[in-house]
Amino acid sequence: MRIEGGGIAEEVSDESFQKEVLESEIPVLVDFWASWCGPCRMMTPVIETIAADYKGKAKVLKLNVDTNRNTAAQYGIMSIPTFKFFMKGKVIDQLVGVIPEEIMRKKIESIIESIPSK
Repeated sequence: MRIEGGGIAEEVSDESFQKEVLESEIPVLVDFWASWCGPCRMMTPVIETIAADYKGKAKVLKLNVDTNRNTAAQYGIMSIPTFKFFMKGKVIDQLVGVIPEEIMRKKIESIIESIPSK
């Protein structure tokens, strides 16, 4: 499923979270957002660019907190946008608020670089 506007970052739901995030073989960035959230909308171009640039190396997913309240509550989402980074089913880092693209890229790159080579 694609987010509004046909973006690159795919939408994840309460129902698909386990498979798409927790069981992922590659790192996952989840953007917890809502359509009414101005800062969330400001981050959309950054998230879409990162999703395209890291395709195959990391998943970039969006979870609408209004329609997926169980997962948002499970992960203690109190402010949006919140960006949680998952690896092997566990949260390994998070960022909250409007984040410069450079900081987001550095965070993802450090996570990807931490993966042992096979």
